[in-house]
Amino acid sequence: MNHQIARIETFLVHYRPVRYFKFLEGPKGVPPRRPSVVVKITAENGGVGWGQSVPAHRWSYETHETVQSTIAHYLSPELLGMDPFDDEAIQAAMQRIIAPSFSTGQPICKAGIDLALFDLTGKLLGQTAAQRWKQAGRDSIPLSWTVNVLTLGDAEKVVSEGLARGYRSFNVKVAPDARFDLELCRLVKRLVPAGFLWADANGGYTEVTALEVAPRLADIGVPVLEQPLPASRLTGYQRLRKQGALPIIMDEGVVSSIELEEFIQLGLLDGVAIKVARCGGLGDARRQVKILQNAGLLFLGSGLTDPDLSLAASLSLFGAYDLKYPAALNAPQFLEGCILRKPFEVVDGALSVPTGPGLGVEVDEARLTDFL
Repeated sequence: MNHQIARIETFLVHYRPVRYFKFLEGPKGVPPRRPSVVVKITAENGGVGWGQSVPAHRWSYETHETVQSTIAHYLSPELLGMDPFDDEAIQAAMQRIIAPSFSTGQPICKAGIDLALFDLTGKLLGQTAAQRWKQAGRDSIPLSWTVNVLTLGDAEKVVSEGLARGYRSFNVKVAPDARFDLELCRLVKRLVPAGFLWADANGGYTEVTALEVAPRLADIGVPVLEQPLPASRLTGYQRLRKQGALPIIMDEGVVSSIELEEFIQLGLLDGVAIKVARCGGLGDARRQVKILQNAGLLFLGSGLTDPDLSLAASLSLFGAYDLKYPAALNAPQFLEGCILRKPFEVVDGALSVPTGPGLGVEVDEARLTDFL
């Protein structure tokens, strides 16, 4: 049966933020929103796969405009007529037409294509992600509630809301104000003494500040420090890891498995917060998980406030590979709206791993126009 790629379509979908989150803030004068680009790939035999790109202009250089124009004018012409099962050829074609810089070029854009192809081929095979990868995994993922506040008074309200919704672990946005960060983490630890408290700096500290803050965070009971420095400060990461006050987790600094292998050799990190969108999709994200596991390093799960299809991909990966820590997947906390026939529902602070073939969820096409 002919399953070559016949058509690639994109749909711009805006989700509405329901509370403040720094990465969802728009340019001056533009209301906050969470744009995404839904990708639909149709095969010659009529099979359909759905994916989603989740650009965040305050987190990376990609925007929903660049995603749509790149797919329409560069990726689609290269991929039409290709075999959706030939992942190696497809990845090579995307790398040729959108070249890498230090790492994968436009990974968030390419992730939308990757997820749609995974969904299409999984449906053609009739297999879930775990079945396809031959992993037993787990059927639900505990989540981490995000604390991103401007005052300590706000923090108590945010933590209380998370507890009321069944969350027991919290990730705290820190940097650049070390004094405030330490008070914030002390407060969260006091309110949730048994919870997993994850500090994420998003590259916001200087090396001097990070070296001062890390042992003090450890004294408070913070178990990991994520992306304390900008991604380019490699010698700083070496010094932080040598200090040994806390496990140092990378996020923005690791896009592909190539630099992950290099960074492990250079002694820069103790683990990675895996984001499927940042890695260009499930293919390389899965490779990174296996590299970390083989090296005995920490594998944490994170996201880019991923809704719907991108969220399904993250849950599928983290479930299949038995994620040991609460995942910082915060779309249910911050976003309103859904394009799925059956929306995700947080129960006791956890999300169920999808059980259908492909990405395991069904898109309600009639809802696509509700979010334009």
